[in-house]
Amino acid sequence: MSKDYDVIVIGAGPAGYVAAIRCAQLGLKTACIDKWLNRDDSAAFGGTCLNAGCIPSKALLESSELYHRAQHEFSTHGIGTGEVTLDIAAMQKRKDGISRQLTSGIASLFKANGVEGLHGAGCIVSTGEVEYTPREGDVKTLSCEHIIIASGSEPTQLPMAPFDGEYILDSWDALDLTEVPGRLGVIGAGVIGVELGSVWSRLGSDVVLLEAMDGFLSGIADGQIAKEALRQYKKQKLDIRLGTRVKGAEVKDGKVEVTFTVKDEEQTETFDKLIVAVGRRPHTDGLIKSDTSLELDDKGYVAVDSSYRTNLPNVWACGDCIGGLMLAHKGSEEGVAVAEIVAGHQAQVNYATVPSVIYTMPEVAWVGQTEEALKSAGVEYRSGSFPFSANGRAKALEQPVGLVKILADAQTDRILGVHMVGPYVSELLAEAVVAMEFGASSEDLALTMHAHPTLSESVHEAALAVDGRAIHALNKKKR
Repeated sequence: MSKDYDVIVIGAGPAGYVAAIRCAQLGLKTACIDKWLNRDDSAAFGGTCLNAGCIPSKALLESSELYHRAQHEFSTHGIGTGEVTLDIAAMQKRKDGISRQLTSGIASLFKANGVEGLHGAGCIVSTGEVEYTPREGDVKTLSCEHIIIASGSEPTQLPMAPFDGEYILDSWDALDLTEVPGRLGVIGAGVIGVELGSVWSRLGSDVVLLEAMDGFLSGIADGQIAKEALRQYKKQKLDIRLGTRVKGAEVKDGKVEVTFTVKDEEQTETFDKLIVAVGRRPHTDGLIKSDTSLELDDKGYVAVDSSYRTNLPNVWACGDCIGGLMLAHKGSEEGVAVAEIVAGHQAQVNYATVPSVIYTMPEVAWVGQTEEALKSAGVEYRSGSFPFSANGRAKALEQPVGLVKILADAQTDRILGVHMVGPYVSELLAEAVVAMEFGASSEDLALTMHAHPTLSESVHEAALAVDGRAIHALNKKKR
């Protein structure tokens, strides 16, 4: 008896929809099931990234940055705008429109590649069988040769500050506010926290970020870069309080009263809204029948081997639901790799070169190992850095802040890590990722001609600085 499909993918976020498209490109009859519903009850592919995360947050970050620059920077350029007004409804309409364009684009890509996109819930009944519950109509059991789980993740909820969607918000709620809170609290000063805090701070909110860790971006970003980013955020009036451990949050008279401790001293602050941004957890609820023995680890992630196989035959998993860095591009690359392996090819993801970005102003971006990690591992290295204050294009952009830092092996000169804070470093980082993928040395970058005037010249100068040869900045050593 023939199967309904060669492959059924559960989840249509960045990992799932990419896996489905690649499977179809490889000649496999593929279906992709996704149960995402937007606030207006409309179904959409794209998962959190396109509907409630990466894309809408970047839209609001861009809008809020333009608003801020119009207020505080345009006059420096000799541009008079008169009174700058704010229309949150128009801003939100633009954001939602961008998301809809991209999610409908996935539906078009499914059609073009022969993927059957199915709106509804998918549940693994057994190896080779998925129970599909459509939004309308009867439940169906679909048969297949392979199942790829790409069910994504969801915001982590704190027991002492549960989401209510009105006063205590998750990251999606925080993107859909219809007015600027007078005073906004954010629990967590990681990537999501500082991005959301930046949006509403630029639009006029008094923002306080409460971070439990004693160090800013501790264990995530390079220490020197994190220190510079924190300095820039504080100049923007973001109130980031480190070593602050939240004990409780209670809604009283239309406000949120938050209790926390700093150095064992209990304090209380009151906010109009409170965003909880303390990370994400794997979304595996309702994914499997109770009698299906899919192995999960102690944190609820789907357990896989190095080839993304689960403990069940012909059942695979990728993306946020298997852990690691919860990044859309990492999930997409895993989706491609799983599709290739399912089709009988060889594939792997290089986790040593996964880029990370914080889309604030200035942006923060990095790839590879931090200086702290190299020191801890006893790796001998050389470091070179270059400030954007010495970059002509950054000055022309009125954004001469931050730096580029390159870490290279002391013996081989191979690039081990590249870390940046400054204007548009999310785009500059790609050069470093490509260089590391090809096993490049800092000298390779130093010998590569960069256009002038560009921000990328700062990468070139940082590479020169590794060997004490920077042209447009003072060197720690001279050659």
